Amino acid sequence: MDPGNPVVQLCTQGMQAEGQGRADEARELFLQAWKAAKDDYEACIAAHYLARHQSTPEETLHWNQECLDRADRVGDERVRGFYASLHGNMGRSHLELGQVDRAREHFRQAARRVEDLPAGQYGDWLRYCIAEGLRSTRAATADDSADPVLEILGRLCARADLKALSLLLPAYMGDLGTADDRDRIITALQMLHAERRLPADEQAAVSQAIESRTAGM
Repeated sequence: MDPGNPVVQLCTQGMQAEGQGRADEARELFLQAWKAAKDDYEACIAAHYLARHQSTPEETLHWNQECLDRADRVGDERVRGFYASLHGNMGRSHLELGQVDRAREHFRQAARRVEDLPAGQYGDWLRYCIAEGLRSTRAATADDSADPVLEILGRLCARADLKALSLLLPAYMGDLGTADDRDRIITALQMLHAERRLPADEQAAVSQAIESRTAGM
């Protein structure tokens, strides 16, 4: 984004106010940005920030939808990297309103656009948020409590094994359900197992998790 663009400048000021706890001032600055927008691209940017300062889930959904619609109207490379975030926001809005099926569809669309995100902490964090959305909107018959990887993570957290967590947790948190994600989790489990530094019961649990994840491959 062009830092000299008046709409971008207003949104930057709004983010600064937001970060300093001045929510009312931030909302006013984002509203000024919306009114100052001269095209769909600028309106898309302003709507994104306005959505974060609404008092009801319905209003938040309205502005997230406005943001997505404006991005669709732009339709060029300037908004390509926006879509993972835009669909993720739509998914969270629908989920807050109890519209699970619609939320899941937006999380799926967000997952398809993850590769358009820049490398780094922002992209990683958004990937984790999308993966969390997919997990939270799984079919009611899915039993996450039976996932052996989740059980292992629980044990590692309980005894604060940061080294093991640093290997397995990112792979689990960023799992979007693709074959590459499955392989990433399996590789992390295999590396943990090969070190043979875990307590015997956890070592056995890792072995079982590897068998569970590789079954049917």
